[in-house]
Amino acid sequence: MIEPPKDLRRKEKLAAFDRLLTIMDELRLNCPWDKKQTLESIRHLTIEETYELSDAILNQNLDEVKKEIGDLMLHMVFYSRIADEQGAFDVADALNAICDKLVNRHPHIYGDVEANDEEAVKANWEKIKLKEKGNQSVLGGVPQSLPALVKAVRIQDKARGVGFDWEKKEQVWEKVEEEMQEFKEEFNAEEGEIDKERATLEFGDLLFSLVNYARFIDIDPEEALERTNIKFIKRFRFLEEESKKDGKDIGEMTLAEMDEYWEKAKQLK
Repeated sequence: MIEPPKDLRRKEKLAAFDRLLTIMDELRLNCPWDKKQTLESIRHLTIEETYELSDAILNQNLDEVKKEIGDLMLHMVFYSRIADEQGAFDVADALNAICDKLVNRHPHIYGDVEANDEEAVKANWEKIKLKEKGNQSVLGGVPQSLPALVKAVRIQDKARGVGFDWEKKEQVWEKVEEEMQEFKEEFNAEEGEIDKERATLEFGDLLFSLVNYARFIDIDPEEALERTNIKFIKRFRFLEEESKKDGKDIGEMTLAEMDEYWEKAKQLK
């Protein structure tokens, strides 16, 4: 086993965590707002904080990343404090549970199993997870409430973990082209009504195959789409601001006029 490097700031880190626990206890006892909160009432705030952390990461703003990590740490301590009050568990139970899980799922570090690459580690992880949870399906651990794009990635990762996957990225791209051609032939007709239900299913197949290809070339499709969203917002705001400076109302401009500003926006970094 490889010994971890000595952490010279370990005492400071433990003291900081102890300080957070103390403040949480004081707030829960004395603050009218904190006293009212429940697991359910904090839930939506945690989701919001998670997305704020995601934004900070995408923007490569480490100061904001630090802030958002702190916010999420507070939420984890808050949940644990509430659960402790209910006699369910406390923060030590939660932390020991994740430590036990990490040790159990890394037998190549804490046991005698060999795993010399990332794929072997993932495969072991999924097999151990199945035994732990008693899931009847490899896909049983994928949360139903995940956004569809993220869920597609998780589904494909889990299937790959047990060997159900394409062998080469070229095969995946062939599938993308096949799905695209099918969709084009069926739903790009100039005449006649489109069967929306069938078109929706086929478009889903196309998206799923694109997510699969992104995974093969190590691109996070959620991050890729969000970067495009941010880029579009930036360019559209430029269009709004610059046209307003020129005394134009965006709602009354022609598409050709808007395209002029859009082309200028594309030249910005």
